[in-house]
Amino acid sequence: MTEAAAIHAATLTLDTHIDIRWPEPPDATMETDRRVDFPKMRRGGLKAAVFIAYTPQGKRDAEGLAAAADRADAMLRHIRTRADGTTRRFCATAEELEAAHAAGALAVLSAVENGNALARDLSRLASWRALGAIYLTLTHDGHNDLADAARPKPELGDAIAEHGGLSALGRAAIAEMNRVGLLVDVSHSAKSTMMQAAELSRVPIVATHSCCRALCDHPRNLDDEQLDMLRATGGLIQITALDAFLRSAPPGGKSPATVRDMADHVDHAVRRIGIDHVGLSSDFDGGGGIPGWKDASDTANLTAELVARGYGAREIDLLWSGNFRRLMRLAARAAR
Repeated sequence: MTEAAAIHAATLTLDTHIDIRWPEPPDATMETDRRVDFPKMRRGGLKAAVFIAYTPQGKRDAEGLAAAADRADAMLRHIRTRADGTTRRFCATAEELEAAHAAGALAVLSAVENGNALARDLSRLASWRALGAIYLTLTHDGHNDLADAARPKPELGDAIAEHGGLSALGRAAIAEMNRVGLLVDVSHSAKSTMMQAAELSRVPIVATHSCCRALCDHPRNLDDEQLDMLRATGGLIQITALDAFLRSAPPGGKSPATVRDMADHVDHAVRRIGIDHVGLSSDFDGGGGIPGWKDASDTANLTAELVARGYGAREIDLLWSGNFRRLMRLAARAAR
């Protein structure tokens, strides 16, 4: 066994953002056409996965909001059923995650993407946490009632900015997320939203699937000022395997990004803000997947690339889950 393979086998590898098909998700216990299922996780040595209850941004009328809320709730309940309690354990805390790893079980976690699914009712945050969700992504593409997004939706009537960052409801939502133990995810958020959230939240924030704008000028990426804010507030960026975030595409072409480009973004973030503020994610089945890490079965390739660049067992552990587990613990303590 190579050094990289040994490190990978021992590491609690956690992918913090994986989308699922909805409705009619396939049986993840079998080989599927999705980039992540449990057989692929086993083959690739991916020990834990945060599956996402995602709701697309739509009209903010009563019907649209109710539909988003119902969808998020149903998806969270479904994600829990992906665990059988033995070979696959549902985890909602860092301690449960570590216990699953120690037992050789795959860990199933959940989160909600797009605060629009709150339907303006902050009591849903406690309900989502009770269902096991560990974070809420404040926005998706398009502004919502909580905050401005990095990519407005003109077809929904969005201006460049609507709230100037967080709305009053968004600020209240962050306070409630801190109270109930949900992490604040700022991927998809406008810079103004992200900076304000970092200042406001009592618990460090996380960008669960974003990359570095200094290397690829994409509106979904974080610039160096945003990275510096994460370091100043104890937060975390989870570099993700989405080609367009990693390397610009030529005119009319496809981004040529590979796992090496992903490691370049890790290197940049580590040099800028330190190893304690950087992690890894795929955004599989939400657009992620690159040569070298095309699906969960390829997960060891990313570890090998990082080990080849000089990252040791301690650093690999921090990148794959150690830093994210730290935030999970901080959220749990703040909620007490």
